[in-house]
Amino acid sequence: MTVVDDVRTTVATLRREVCGLHEQLTRYQLVVWTAGNVSARVPGHQLLVIKPSGVAYDDLTPENMVVCDLHGRVVEGEHAPSSDTDAQAYVYRAMPEVGGVVHTHSTYATAWASRREPVPCVLTMGADEFGGEIPVGPFAVIGDDSIGRGIVETLSGSRSPAVLMANHGVFAIGPTARAAVKAAVMCEDVARTVHVARQLGDPVPLAPAQVDALFDRYQNVYGQR
Repeated sequence: MTVVDDVRTTVATLRREVCGLHEQLTRYQLVVWTAGNVSARVPGHQLLVIKPSGVAYDDLTPENMVVCDLHGRVVEGEHAPSSDTDAQAYVYRAMPEVGGVVHTHSTYATAWASRREPVPCVLTMGADEFGGEIPVGPFAVIGDDSIGRGIVETLSGSRSPAVLMANHGVFAIGPTARAAVKAAVMCEDVARTVHVARQLGDPVPLAPAQVDALFDRYQNVYGQR
């Protein structure tokens, strides 16, 4: 299987976008060394674009992003794809509304994941972005689609675009790769603030009606339309 001419322009654009979004992971200190990745679905095709495995962030280029099918098989690229490719391919197969997936090991969110404890909804930002607590997914090992199954199991029917995979880290989804990166950034910010609040005492949870109202306003009113 190869990338046919009618999709080459789209793939080239996504290679640039996915490559550039990795700069946001380092900018917001969500990753270290070569850990973490961003991927994007190729709209209208059974393909995704993802970071190559084990390549330093400073060495990432649009050209070394890897194109795979939605079963994780390399279609185009000279590098092996991320070790999370099978998991993310499963997410794309199971959740057609998802256009981007991000994985990080950001410090505070991963600390919550290590305790297998969801981040409670005690902040307006938590209600805005996640519509409630940031949930915890099951422990799963890297190497096949087990992590993807856990992501789908946890986020299906949830308003949260992020999940804390137990003892592992953050996976965030979105209609675009950029939206997924935003969710990962917000996840770390909320996890950090709630951690600090706990050092001072017990944070006060928002009432469900308050969460619903905040989520609806942020998702449907806030920003430019």
